[in-house]
Amino acid sequence: MSRVAARRRSTARTAVLPARKPLPDVVRFAPSGRSILVGLAILVLAVAAYIGARETSVFAVRSVVVRGGTPQLRASVEAALALESGRSLLRIDEGDLDRRLAGVAGILSFRYDRAFPHTLTVVLRADPPVLVVRQLPSAYYLVSAGGRVLRPLAHPHLSRLPRLYVPHETAVRVGQVLPAGLSAGATVLAALRGTPLPAPVRFVTHGTHGFALELQGGLELRLGDDGDLRLKLAIARRILRSTGAASAGSGYVDVSVPERPVLLGKSQVAG
Repeated sequence: MSRVAARRRSTARTAVLPARKPLPDVVRFAPSGRSILVGLAILVLAVAAYIGARETSVFAVRSVVVRGGTPQLRASVEAALALESGRSLLRIDEGDLDRRLAGVAGILSFRYDRAFPHTLTVVLRADPPVLVVRQLPSAYYLVSAGGRVLRPLAHPHLSRLPRLYVPHETAVRVGQVLPAGLSAGATVLAALRGTPLPAPVRFVTHGTHGFALELQGGLELRLGDDGDLRLKLAIARRILRSTGAASAGSGYVDVSVPERPVLLGKSQVAG
């Protein structure tokens, strides 16, 4: 029995557990009270410096640089922004400039840049003229691609832009968009920029059946409303090029229903 007990005791094992490592001392990584005070002092100084620069003439506007558009448009923008001279660049924002330029016709959009220390740069995206509106009996206005009335036209015979005739009672005011319905005429012409028709457009007409363009030579292009405009113009352009109808004189091409275009030539009109 004693021999068996000794054999059993000899198979016993002991295990030593590793000592638990102490948690890292995170307190030593925390900033000291002095560091916090120094950081707050730097922040206060930075805010004070910004307010001082914003309210004083340190970054006052001394020059306005305008890019893009026509010389006349740039001159108008420079005149509209003249009141910004002497104002701190830090106080100028997009809302301020938008209010200043709201009365300048011919601007589609703009962006600006503060060129420190004293220059304000404004880059224009112009709203180009596409149409001359004749308000009977003898008033002429230049209208942009967005339908905005840019200015009166003193010498309309010098312009080759298409004409749109409107009654005397139509509200045509400089700086404002043409009344609903008529502004779509400018939209039609704007869609032709870069991809013109085979013949120049002479007149834009608007009636109960929508818009039509009268081409040089007399052919009429009937568009209906301004829906699916690019599709209608693409179909009309293809028909005019493949048939030579643009140079054939009177008649019309009707693409008011793009799925069913109609071409009526000069001989058919005569018949």
